Amino acid sequence: MPAQPIQRHGLEIDATFATFIEDEVLPGTGVDADRFWSGYAGLLADFADENSALLARRTELQSQIDAWHKARGNQPWDAAAYREFLTRIGYLVPQPEPFTVENGEVDPEIASIAGPQLVVPVSNARFALNAANARWGSLYDALYGSDAMGPPPSDGFDPARRDAVVARVAGFLDDTFPLARGGHSDATGYRADQDGLHVSIDGTEVALADPSAFVGTRSEGQDTAFVLVHHGLHVELVVNPKSPIGSASASGLSDVVLEAALTAIEDCEDSVAAVDAEDKIVVYRNWLGLMKGDLSETFEKGGRQMTRRLAPDRQITRPDGSTLTLPGRALLLVRNVGLLMTTDVIRLNGRETPEGLLDAMVTVACAIHDLKRDKGLGNSRAGAIYVVKPKLHGPDEAAFTDRTFARVEQVLGLPANTVKLGLMDEERRTSANLAACIHAIRNRVVFINTGFLDRTGDEIHTSMQAGAFVGRDGMKSSDWLDVYEQGNVLIGLACGLRGKGQIGKGMWAKPDAMAEMLETKIGHPRSGANTAWVPSPTAATLHALHYHQVDVAARQADLSGSAMPDLDRLLTPALMDGAPAGRDQILREVENSCQGILGYVVRWVDQGIGCSKVPDINDVQLMEDRATCRISAQYMANWLEQGLISRDEVEDALRRMAAKVDRQNAGDPAYVPMAPDFDGPAFEAARDLIFGGAESPSGYTEPALHARRKQAKALRR
Repeated sequence: MPAQPIQRHGLEIDATFATFIEDEVLPGTGVDADRFWSGYAGLLADFADENSALLARRTELQSQIDAWHKARGNQPWDAAAYREFLTRIGYLVPQPEPFTVENGEVDPEIASIAGPQLVVPVSNARFALNAANARWGSLYDALYGSDAMGPPPSDGFDPARRDAVVARVAGFLDDTFPLARGGHSDATGYRADQDGLHVSIDGTEVALADPSAFVGTRSEGQDTAFVLVHHGLHVELVVNPKSPIGSASASGLSDVVLEAALTAIEDCEDSVAAVDAEDKIVVYRNWLGLMKGDLSETFEKGGRQMTRRLAPDRQITRPDGSTLTLPGRALLLVRNVGLLMTTDVIRLNGRETPEGLLDAMVTVACAIHDLKRDKGLGNSRAGAIYVVKPKLHGPDEAAFTDRTFARVEQVLGLPANTVKLGLMDEERRTSANLAACIHAIRNRVVFINTGFLDRTGDEIHTSMQAGAFVGRDGMKSSDWLDVYEQGNVLIGLACGLRGKGQIGKGMWAKPDAMAEMLETKIGHPRSGANTAWVPSPTAATLHALHYHQVDVAARQADLSGSAMPDLDRLLTPALMDGAPAGRDQILREVENSCQGILGYVVRWVDQGIGCSKVPDINDVQLMEDRATCRISAQYMANWLEQGLISRDEVEDALRRMAAKVDRQNAGDPAYVPMAPDFDGPAFEAARDLIFGGAESPSGYTEPALHARRKQAKALRR
């Protein structure tokens, strides 16, 4: 049973949560409990009603858009009339005069170096630590253990695969750090002195073609690492002739380690299932441990007990004998929840309060420990706290968020604009007004990122009454999506983010398909994005190769000043043209959506797992979170609304796919089957998402998932 609430400055606070804040979060911050709770009470008093008003404005605009589409019926699409209508109702706002963001001091991992970005549920301490420690990754291991060079070995060591990996890495080194003569595969030794790096080939020593690429050396045990740099990213050539790999190499090269995940987002939002005080404490406690530098997790792997902690920094000896310290961990950002949900963790006048305001106050308070650290494992060297804010709809909500964090800074005694904001460009009203949104947070914005999954869900929901949307394959090649991805980069550059922040791209959702990722995800740096999301440390290491292949800074320079994409193309929904696709194809997509929804929600609702690898209808493992669930639910809601499918067809598909999902999870001892009764909270959550999808605010999944998760937890008490 939840603890009885206690009173603080007119707030009713879950007692366990209050103890967590007062005994764990606040000591060492310089903020006492009275100041914290009185400040938070003031924050709620001044911002909670405005939060509600902004949500009401979303509903008002959606109602007007629905009515416009219904009134037009089957008339041909009129882009000019639609744009005029959206302007008249205030959905589209005037563009700001040209400006440049002024975000103060920002860490170079965000401001000036291009590289991968990991996103991980902070509720899982082991995953959180893995992401933080993914700053450095073995290229040998990533290539050998993934499908990047064909199916990985099923058992035992494969010398032929080792040789293929070594050859491929030698090719990477030749392309990235060419020698004045010969290649790295010809090397019989590496050494360094005050004159730089020397590579032995055919009995003589040669230098790098660009000697300035050599940074210095590092020793650890029997390993000697020769550290190089390219496009701002470091690479270690690890030499150990006595190691199993080094002994098979003429040069003793035993590994090549890449600087990989420069940044990592510790997520409190779409990848977690946090519905009450118990859950929120887990989320905040892990973030607190990361900010204090003392988070650890003990677990069993391969029959051995292991403890994972944050990795130390790397000490490099330069050629002149001085020391260079390189970060051992990714620079961490924290993603808060959006504006929609309320929480019963803290009540005011008997009512639940906005969860987003709680996240703002607590995650920033936790991060003060990093700012006050004078030794140990730090995060920001620029004295900043990095918060990613998702699911904002337009510049008014961006401005509200800016003022929210200004108040949090004031309450917690932080200088103005200590909190730097990442803006998720994942809702239609934001992408249609992106420059105005950036302008609203121009003094603290350090990140804009396309969230194409959520953006697709909002695209469908916003135009729910316009007609039936094309299927998934058609959506992926739709005109609006291309304009959206281009516009995010070009608008970010026009607003001055080059050299001051990240312009990012979305997640690679196939964690086991690394060969495909290597082929396709290079498109992100080529587009001018200086970061893109990856789901694992292995993916981060492999995606880092793309930032050596592409000079993103040069690419951004080439793109600066380009013409902006056509707004009419962005606003034109991808509707079926004429007769819908064949009936069999429609029903296959219904099955695919139902299976995806069920496979995700059954873990979310029954086990509290917010993000995981979920097998799709073809048993391919995909990384699923609430954004992917939102797309599937909105597709079904749209096709039901437009009469393309029937409720009976969906009910039938849900039952058949529930049985399939049960079979896919048969090996999980914690799994609760949905068939044959089809009446548990998880199955009902899937029905809620589909049949209530047209009415759910912006098509979000949180209301249904939270309600059913609370129901499931209550049934187990």
